[in-house]
Amino acid sequence: MRFVISGGIAAAINILSRIAFSQFLPFSAAIVLAFLVGMTTAFILMKQFVFEESGNSTGNEYVRFGLVNLVALLQVWLVSIILARWLLPAINYNWHVDTTAHVVGVLSPVLTSYVAHKSFTFAGTAR
Repeated sequence: MRFVISGGIAAAINILSRIAFSQFLPFSAAIVLAFLVGMTTAFILMKQFVFEESGNSTGNEYVRFGLVNLVALLQVWLVSIILARWLLPAINYNWHVDTTAHVVGVLSPVLTSYVAHKSFTFAGTAR
């Protein structure tokens, strides 16, 4: 449950920062920058509230967290772009298309991220 709450907070920050970045950047670039903001938020929350100490340095954990999140970023970016540019327009969905697509994209890697962070990033047990 702590993973879901921490991830939810980080996801909300990701989505809100993407909306802000979209005011002056293309959607595609805004997704990437917002992901970095959300990822850093998620790292801090996961380290504090979700996973036990791994015995690795914080820097090492952040690098590992970043590696796991490179895969998640690709997934978030692809899901968001495919939904916003092709799928939602194809079904005539036009209510906040970019935000809807981005929310679905951000939610898409929840399970794979948990498993990867538990077994690789923090290499400990969940609290």
